[in-house]
Amino acid sequence: MSLAPNDVHQNQIQFALERGIPAYLGVLGTKRLPYPSRSFELAHCSRCRIDWLQRDGILLLELDRLLRPGGYFAYSSPEAYAQDEEDRRIWKEMSALVERMCWKIAAKRNQTVIWVKPLTNDCYLNRVQGTRPPLCKTDNDPDAVWGVPMEACITPYSDQNHRAKGSGLAPWPARLTTAPPRLADFDISPETFTKDMELWQQRVESYWKLLSPKIRPNTIRNVMDMNANMGSFAAALRDKPVWVMNVVPADGPNTLKLIYDRGLIGSVHDWCEAFSTYPRTYDLIHAWTVFSVIEKKGCSAEDLLLEMDRILRPTGFIIVRDKRVVIDFIKKYLTALHWASVAVVDAEPGSNSENSDTVIVIRKQMWSTNDKLKDSA
Repeated sequence: MSLAPNDVHQNQIQFALERGIPAYLGVLGTKRLPYPSRSFELAHCSRCRIDWLQRDGILLLELDRLLRPGGYFAYSSPEAYAQDEEDRRIWKEMSALVERMCWKIAAKRNQTVIWVKPLTNDCYLNRVQGTRPPLCKTDNDPDAVWGVPMEACITPYSDQNHRAKGSGLAPWPARLTTAPPRLADFDISPETFTKDMELWQQRVESYWKLLSPKIRPNTIRNVMDMNANMGSFAAALRDKPVWVMNVVPADGPNTLKLIYDRGLIGSVHDWCEAFSTYPRTYDLIHAWTVFSVIEKKGCSAEDLLLEMDRILRPTGFIIVRDKRVVIDFIKKYLTALHWASVAVVDAEPGSNSENSDTVIVIRKQMWSTNDKLKDSA
């Protein structure tokens, strides 16, 4: 996941997405980044001018929250080279901070240093009493991220991680289809996890049959799943040359940690708000029950249609899987949005229930403002 601050480098996200690279526009400031604890094996900061020492090292501690046991931080900056007095001062203070955080140097060369996190809580528990930064309090949920302020404290590992001396994850690519250890946090059985995978495998195969007549090879790269649940939609695309931004609702079950444990990526979001990305940067958007959910929250479904149009590239596709009344609602806006219906099918053939799901596949048309003026004349 490429992350660029939206104060000075927001155009870099556009470049990354246009190259087909996973990217997100974010702020490393006062609120936690939208990723659960223990999400990444490696964090990288190149030509890094972030002031990691500010506010008792709170930004570095946020990075510590995101790294898995034994995870690495690759840091490239003049301070690591210590060329002048100020660089030497910063390097000395930063080295002391990461040592108190129990990080060790794995490698160092010229302006680059790579630190590694411990595999267990042993080092944290053996620190001298009163050492700062402190360990986070037991009531601190390290996976809560939507609007949660950062804290200048160390996130210790769970008892399970501590005993396993690591994350306990299967190696890649087996972890994509292996029930992750944190599944137990949701009281979801491995059998339910497997059934969910099988269900979405069938659904994705049917989606691709509907799309195939309309797409050329290698035209779909950036995909968004607006309600990802456990990430099985993305896992079912493992043989396709695509990546998926898995979005988990901010007020729903925090299943994003399962998605990262499967080796996938994603973010938390509230679809009553705009998504933090550049316009026209996704080739395919999948919306499963998203409209039904925001309707219950009292948000504008029309605004959500406009947000989807903003995110989607011209000639890109939208797959909506929802109640029939939602599909009928969307159909009313196809002409105004310059969208074309590719297919509408019953998700459950033979069912006449109003509560049964229907699938509509939509394609965004290429048009200009002149075309719009002609249509209005």
